[in-house]
Amino acid sequence: MTNSPDERGAELRELFFETSQELLQALNEEALKLEKKPGDEEIVRGIRRTVHTLKGDSAACGLRELSELAHQFEDALSLEETATQAAVAEIAFTAADVFTAMIAAYRKGTKLPGTAGLRKKIQELTAETAGKKTRRKKTKTKAELVAKRSSWTEYEKVAIAKAQASGLAVYHVVVKIDPHCAMPIAGRQLIQNAIGGVGQILAVRPDAKSPAASKQVEFVLASDGGAEPIAAKGRVPTIAEEVMVELMHAANPAAKKSPAAAENPLAAATEAESEIEAAAPSTPETSPTYTALENILRVEAGRIDNVLNLVGELIIGKSMLQQALNEFSKRYPKELLRGKFSDAMAFQARVLNDLQRSVMKIRMVPVEQLFRRFPRMVRDVSRQCGREVELVLSGQETDLDKGILDAIAEPLTHLVRNAVSHGIESPEERSRAGKPPRGIVRLNAYHQGNQVVVEISDDGRGIDAQKIRAKAVEMGMTTTEEAARLTEAEAVNFIFRPGFSTAEQVTEVSGRGVGMDVVQSVLQRLKATISVDTRPGQGATFRLKLPLTLAIIKALLFWVEQRLYAVPLNAVVEIARTTESEVHQVDNYEVLQLRNQVLPVVRLGRAQADMTHGGRKVFVLVITVAERKFGLIVDALEGEEELVIKALDDQTFSTDLVSGASILGDGRVVLILNLPSVVEQFARTRPQQAGSAHSGLLLTHTDRMRLALSSAGGQA
Repeated sequence: MTNSPDERGAELRELFFETSQELLQALNEEALKLEKKPGDEEIVRGIRRTVHTLKGDSAACGLRELSELAHQFEDALSLEETATQAAVAEIAFTAADVFTAMIAAYRKGTKLPGTAGLRKKIQELTAETAGKKTRRKKTKTKAELVAKRSSWTEYEKVAIAKAQASGLAVYHVVVKIDPHCAMPIAGRQLIQNAIGGVGQILAVRPDAKSPAASKQVEFVLASDGGAEPIAAKGRVPTIAEEVMVELMHAANPAAKKSPAAAENPLAAATEAESEIEAAAPSTPETSPTYTALENILRVEAGRIDNVLNLVGELIIGKSMLQQALNEFSKRYPKELLRGKFSDAMAFQARVLNDLQRSVMKIRMVPVEQLFRRFPRMVRDVSRQCGREVELVLSGQETDLDKGILDAIAEPLTHLVRNAVSHGIESPEERSRAGKPPRGIVRLNAYHQGNQVVVEISDDGRGIDAQKIRAKAVEMGMTTTEEAARLTEAEAVNFIFRPGFSTAEQVTEVSGRGVGMDVVQSVLQRLKATISVDTRPGQGATFRLKLPLTLAIIKALLFWVEQRLYAVPLNAVVEIARTTESEVHQVDNYEVLQLRNQVLPVVRLGRAQADMTHGGRKVFVLVITVAERKFGLIVDALEGEEELVIKALDDQTFSTDLVSGASILGDGRVVLILNLPSVVEQFARTRPQQAGSAHSGLLLTHTDRMRLALSSAGGQA
């Protein structure tokens, strides 16, 4: 059953909307290169290839306005003298912004943005070179095309040797694609299908995603026919502009009678390689070896999420089976089947762990996908603020869950903009401080245990803790006495309070008192943390610690007031045992002395005043949140467990102290604490309030949460 034309058109548009983002990113990157190397003709050609592909793809989807505008820009870039114009990079930036806005409007079905400004710039660029308007040479001679023949991989050389050994002639076929072809990539495939009909294709260049793929395609073809039939097949109307066929190795009839030669093609590979290299003149412009992409599939993220959810359900099922096996072993300790059940469970656990890791790897993407957008943004913000800024990227190959990567895009953007507008000083101020006029902003990512750390650092003025204290007092967030007692780290944390801003005036990039609190709230929802390391006059570093995934975690389970809770295992530094009498109050806060270190403690249960005596033994979980240590007082430990996190909706659970829930194998519901929110909430609340009002709120909500989960059959 075939799809209707409307359905095929919708699918084509969706594919274009997805691939166009890569083209626009490439356009921004080429424009940044051209800005640093004005007049570089190779970079201008790269921009022209990108715009040409965008023009053809948008025309194929019926996006006429975008196609016409891209065509106009491509024409201007085709002029011989255009590459020498300094304005090309600036126009390319404008074009990227306009194209992005147009594609967004097409996707949402809204009104298209105005294009008059871009059209005017393109016309001005064309007018400057009107007197020298000479089009670039449209065709290449056979010698030129042969001279730029691609280098072949070892595998392809072996395939060529096999073809020779079987008595086939080997041809080098070059097909130039018509520049007016609306869909050059699809046209390339049609050419490949036609050429494949007269022989065996041994190699194809360039890669389908290469910018050069829309201009020409070349093949190594093994065939027992002549050159003319191959050329005739390659002349596909409206797609192929020119076809050239060159004989690389003539057919050897004697080889067909020699089975030894066919069975040992490796022996002939070295000779074939030397003959190929002799046929192709040496040139420094050899094409790179492209990775074959035939085995790469584009899969919607939602489908992977569904598979991951099913893996989560399997893990719950594994826990249920393990629980049943434990009960069986207690009831029938001498039953011989216990060993077989245990072996089967161990095998299932190994396979399930491998399956889980495999699915997680599918969801992992390099942070480069996010980092690539920042060079253009830093360039624009630095110009707005009158700064000179260099962006240094590292750790782009670090993998992170796609969902988390998308979620941190906005917080990371805000932090980078802040580093440029707040952190880096003006060139004059930097010169007075003995610094180079150009500031540096660094983005780095790396793995640390079961987390990914993303750092945003700058070599600017740093964060003035004294100025923050004064601003916090002025805004009524604290008193003068309390502000004086704050450590530097505690004072700096005021920047994450809603409405807090030290900017003296509102600008396009700062001063509205929103942003940093949003950054922290987004990270808390992700069960991530943010910390600040600042050095006055030397710069500041914001460090984001992100979980590798949001779906499945290793957790430590514990009891508080006969209720079961869990925290991520990687947040627990150690577990200590103490008594209530060893918990003291200092400045109205509860602390515990642990190995000559004063540790602030947080309670989820009732306050000490509610206890019958001070000799009651409790466990203290030493946890780290944003580089700070806290003690979490709990009644008893349950053990470690691999939990499948179930999301909570606001109607069921209205506190941010809990980030999710899970269901154990025996049907019990366990709530997963959001440690940053717990610590922040208790840090703002006095112990006598924390133990009664706030803990009561948490415990009341947990009862309602468990009731809702149980009635829904565990489908949270």
